[in-house]
Amino acid sequence: MYRFLLTPRWWGINLFAVLAIPLCVFMGTWQLGRFEDRVQSHEQATKQPAPGARAAKPLDDLLPVDTVTSGRPATATGRYADQFLVPGRELDDRSGFYVLNMLRTDGGKALPVVRGWLPGKPGHTPVPAAPTGEVTVTGDLQASENTGTAGVDTAGGLPDGQLGIISAASLVNLVPYDVYDAWVTLQDTESSGGGAEGSALRPVPAVAPQGSGLDLKAFQNLGYTGEWFVFAAFVLFMWFRLARREAEAARDVKLGLVPDTDTDADTDTDTDTHAGTRTDTHAGTRTA
Repeated sequence: MYRFLLTPRWWGINLFAVLAIPLCVFMGTWQLGRFEDRVQSHEQATKQPAPGARAAKPLDDLLPVDTVTSGRPATATGRYADQFLVPGRELDDRSGFYVLNMLRTDGGKALPVVRGWLPGKPGHTPVPAAPTGEVTVTGDLQASENTGTAGVDTAGGLPDGQLGIISAASLVNLVPYDVYDAWVTLQDTESSGGGAEGSALRPVPAVAPQGSGLDLKAFQNLGYTGEWFVFAAFVLFMWFRLARREAEAARDVKLGLVPDTDTDADTDTDTDTHAGTRTDTHAGTRTA
């Protein structure tokens, strides 16, 4: 009854099902693994102590920045150099900007240091000057921002001295020295030239590393997991349904419940042949 599965037409259907089902299961498993990784990263982030409760370490000991070192207090020594203002940054639901200075270390590379946040727009709010001479800063380590970071401005066209995204890739085009692929945010703004009252820098809190929280992307992974498994089940269901309909059709033909179209066509052909023969014979007889 199921010999039709070996026909050329069904070979194509069988091959599609054999390839599609494992692919859907693999993609669903992969998306589930991504979701579980995010859950694990979130659990690890919640178990870590607050940044202020951890001892500061030298910057080079914490690089490269990952989900473990992100937010850790890092220390670096050098001299402040170029200053940039980072507009479009919010703090406590107020719009303002970051004050970022490049700290030239003894090794030659520069560390972007966010000295603090000020309300308003760059150019309209006085900015406290950075300390002069050699300084040692301690700030919470952060990874370079990217296009998915909240508040970044990738449109370009900012005035000179302003920066849309805090990243080594954007800063190397603005300064004539190497830049660390990381930055720190100071929590002690008074020792970094915090300014007088009214223009005092406010500390910028460190943020959790991307991919370590149960955000919308995490639940998107979970949703994609369900979709891929549904696709696999749908392919399997349709294969069984088509096979069952084909088997039922073959059984009905065998039992005579449905006429065999091939047999009927052959019968009609034979009938037409005999009829044609009789007509030709009679016609010949009449002619004779």
